[in-house]
Amino acid sequence: MRHRNAGFKLGRNTSHRRALLRNLVTSVIVEDRVTTTVAKAKAVRPHVEKMITLGKKGDLHSRRMALAFLQTDTAVTRLFETVAPRYGDRQGGYLRITRKGFQRGDGAELAIIELLGAEKQLEAKAEKRAQVKADKRKKMEAELEAAKKEEGEGGNEEAA
Repeated sequence: MRHRNAGFKLGRNTSHRRALLRNLVTSVIVEDRVTTTVAKAKAVRPHVEKMITLGKKGDLHSRRMALAFLQTDTAVTRLFETVAPRYGDRQGGYLRITRKGFQRGDGAELAIIELLGAEKQLEAKAEKRAQVKADKRKKMEAELEAAKKEEGEGGNEEAA
């Protein structure tokens, strides 16, 4: 019996579960918002909160502990320089888990796990993506127009 045994097993063995949680924590810190299942979001919350607490301490030992858990150096740098200072006066509760709907394949309930106060950064990223998309569209339309114009000129010469 598993009475009073805390923790989420997530249907995985220990090493797989640890790798999954490390990947999710790294993604949340780097991206500010991640879509996953509700169970995984609830399981990853304490790990992300612990990393942010380490980032708030800011000493060398905390940085090394974060490096031991997080997957990339860029995640550690972002944690200590960007994410942790955002929560300097906050005593916990750095995440928001919002239920989103259901997964298409297996019907699992989806959730968005995001860092609080990241709305401005996320909006800026969305605007940048929209701008890049619009620029690509304009470039494609210009290339298409040039190709049509070229094809029209080439068609007249062939007919002559």
